[in-house]
Amino acid sequence: MPLRIYNTLAREKEPFEPVHPGRANVYVCGPTVYDLPHMGHAKTYVAFDVVVRYLRHLGLDVRYVQNITDVGHLVGDADEGEDKIQKRALERRVEPMALVETYTREYFTAMDALGVARPDISPRATGHIPEMLELIQRLIDAGHAYVTDGNVYFDVESFRDYGKLSRRRLEEQEAGGRVEAGAGKRNPQDFALWKSAEGSGHLMRWNSPWGIGFPGWHIECSAMSMKYLGETLDIHGAGLDNMFPHNEDEIAQSECATHRPFVKYWMHNGTVTVNGEKMSKSKGNFKTIQEELGRFGPDVLRYWVVSSHYRSSGDYTDESIRDAARGLERLRIAVRNAERYLSLPEGADDAGAAAELRRQTEEHRKQFRAGMDDDFNTPVALAALFGLATELNRLTAVASARSGEGSAAAVEARDTLAGLAQEVLGIGLTGAAAAADDDLTGPLMAVLLEARQALRKAKDFAGADALRERLKELGILVEDRPEGPTWRRGS
Repeated sequence: MPLRIYNTLAREKEPFEPVHPGRANVYVCGPTVYDLPHMGHAKTYVAFDVVVRYLRHLGLDVRYVQNITDVGHLVGDADEGEDKIQKRALERRVEPMALVETYTREYFTAMDALGVARPDISPRATGHIPEMLELIQRLIDAGHAYVTDGNVYFDVESFRDYGKLSRRRLEEQEAGGRVEAGAGKRNPQDFALWKSAEGSGHLMRWNSPWGIGFPGWHIECSAMSMKYLGETLDIHGAGLDNMFPHNEDEIAQSECATHRPFVKYWMHNGTVTVNGEKMSKSKGNFKTIQEELGRFGPDVLRYWVVSSHYRSSGDYTDESIRDAARGLERLRIAVRNAERYLSLPEGADDAGAAAELRRQTEEHRKQFRAGMDDDFNTPVALAALFGLATELNRLTAVASARSGEGSAAAVEARDTLAGLAQEVLGIGLTGAAAAADDDLTGPLMAVLLEARQALRKAKDFAGADALRERLKELGILVEDRPEGPTWRRGS
């Protein structure tokens, strides 16, 4: 069957028919770079990495754009208050752009470690102020926005479809964190396109026709996505918590400016929870990606993400990660069994078993494709890989000799299993990736880091340093961070 995507706008699965046949334009809301990326970010960006990988696997020419928010995202996603980046920069006593550089690098380092392919374009908000000013002026000229005291607000009552994504009727919406109408807004629901910085301590500011200020968070994504992908995007991805108000506001301002549908397929991924509560920095229950890479390794973390559907929530616990490690190891065992079988001496042909493995390989390849075609259902795709692993083990695990037919069938099954896992899911089952991230590496390193921390706590700094140097000799680099020690492989 053709690829079907659950469209949040329609609340149902729809056949994927891109704006331009053979191409797919994908935009995903990127991070606000004011702190270390955590496992919530891992779920989002690994999930959409798999989406992009599968679209390319299908032969589509994909342009993937993921922005970097480096200004305008206020605390609480509101129209008033402190900019998240400026707030953290003042706390650290550094320039905002220095903070942005630090955490942009941290973000890409974490994504690289997780095997997340770099977007084709990673535009920064601060690099696209002219496009935002132009878009805002278009909205003012069309009567969809108004200026008050150097601020520019979008008039939500001018867009009759406002609320169509979140299914919130305008008259039922609460102002929430937004400014009440008496503070210059005509309506509490109106949202900021441009914020005045006159007389404020806002460090990031630009000239505009309406005075010195900075852009609102929502206008940034509209300006950047349409610049690189056109006025109608094929896919817009985001976290579920971004549906309202962020994505809703993107639709309103974009469609009022272009008079065209902004996005054909809205995709929203579920959140990461800890004991049922959303993982977030404000709750203090988050785990940084670097910290968890040091404990478990990248492929285990990727496997944990893809073992649940992208739209579902995932409860992040040590037990769930251990389950992921065990599942990954089962797949790798099948590949190792195939390698062992292929190294055996030749024996009598078992044409029947080989023919059955070939039939099963094709059947499980189809099951994998069917799962991915059904709204990128990675658990079903993984189940197909496990089924193929079982059939591969049936031929190879206990064999004492190999046949010509069996060797050809084993190679095909092994390459299908490892190839789909790597190309589509981004999980390595063979070679250096498997060797570097086997089931024991992460747990053993966790024990060693705990032992080193115990030495430091006992003020045996010489012993702690000696352990770090010994690990360095083995190609393991230990880094002491405020949130605790982490490790990575180095040269």
